[in-house]
Amino acid sequence: MNPNHAPASLRRRLGSLLYESLLTFSLLLVGFWIPQSLLLAAGIALPRVVLWVHVFLLLLSYHLGFWLKTGQTLPMKTWKLRLINSEAAPLRPAQALLRFLAAWPSILCFGIGLLWACVDRDRQFLHDRIAGTRIIVLDKAD
Repeated sequence: MNPNHAPASLRRRLGSLLYESLLTFSLLLVGFWIPQSLLLAAGIALPRVVLWVHVFLLLLSYHLGFWLKTGQTLPMKTWKLRLINSEAAPLRPAQALLRFLAAWPSILCFGIGLLWACVDRDRQFLHDRIAGTRIIVLDKAD
């Protein structure tokens, strides 16, 4: 890892995650709820599994798109954070997918994967530990 890029503090990562949750809510409102409401108004009711696949693919395309292109979602840019792999390089597609998939149970199981950072030697979230990724703070020059 570049010595100029310090690991992001837990406080900073949680702040970014809170901002990310607001953006995710907006994304789901526009990309899921509005289209589904229009379909229901037209009398088209989709099976529940299709609805879950829609949510999953919407969130997957948002996160993987940003992580693979710049290593940053919009909240991460605001908080001057970047997602990298353990060799301080951009994420590989399979690595980004693994992080995304591991984040679901990490967050949804009462936040156990976030609490993991309290006992992890590098203060990493569980899904970052599993995927071999880390979040760094960018320099002013970045």
